[in-house]
Amino acid sequence: MSGSGAALLDLAVAVATEAADLVAARRRAGVRVAGTKSSVVDIVTEADTECEQLIRDRILAARPDDGFLGEEGDDIHGTTGVRWIADPIDGTVNFLYGLPQYAVSLAAEVDGEVVAGVVVNAATGACYRAHRGGGAWRDDERLTVRADVPLGERLVLTGFNYEARTRAVQATAAAALLPRVRDIRRLGACALDLCHIAEGAADGYVEEGVALWDHAAGALIAEEAGARAVRTTGRDGKPALVCAPEAGFDAFWALVVEAGFLAEDGTIRE
Repeated sequence: MSGSGAALLDLAVAVATEAADLVAARRRAGVRVAGTKSSVVDIVTEADTECEQLIRDRILAARPDDGFLGEEGDDIHGTTGVRWIADPIDGTVNFLYGLPQYAVSLAAEVDGEVVAGVVVNAATGACYRAHRGGGAWRDDERLTVRADVPLGERLVLTGFNYEARTRAVQATAAAALLPRVRDIRRLGACALDLCHIAEGAADGYVEEGVALWDHAAGALIAEEAGARAVRTTGRDGKPALVCAPEAGFDAFWALVVEAGFLAEDGTIRE
């Protein structure tokens, strides 16, 4: 079975679009919280688990020997070198409240490298997609990052972890960053934040406490639009991600380190 990025992307788009339709239908029917994870504010809904099961079923029916990593279920170790990485609803709190910033995120990696990714905003239907070397797209429009601007004119996206201690660290860093940039936005869905970088709607993103399923697809889309995305370590010791247009990345990196978002040595994770 083909492991090319283009072929994997075709399957990813079909499955993620179906999953997003399911999420939208469940939102219209009313959201039921099924439980919590890392804290009482870190919720999982019935739609999260139902959507991930749909994704697993469709992917493994088409490619039964592939691996699978999802936020809500057990890992599957495949034999083909291809692994699928799914977040059934990125932005679950937004989904709960009806804020139109929640998405299905699905990526495919081959031998550890992400080669295809799709993020579908389930509230609006916007479909962001990319395969490595093929550019980034929103529906039928090719995407490119915003041109480099001075730090003081950059709009920065971020997020806050579900653990109170990490949130306190992040709040301190955000307070230090705010006077030095145009503004900060917290929209509540990592995958879509990265797509906003790709479409030129923001100039940088930094967040501690993100998992691979949060950013696997979105980071590839941003990179294919001209951004750099780097996995690193946050100031509180959790995995973090920094993303910005390539032309201004180094200056943004230095700024978020200085503000206190990242580990003091700025360690890059492999």
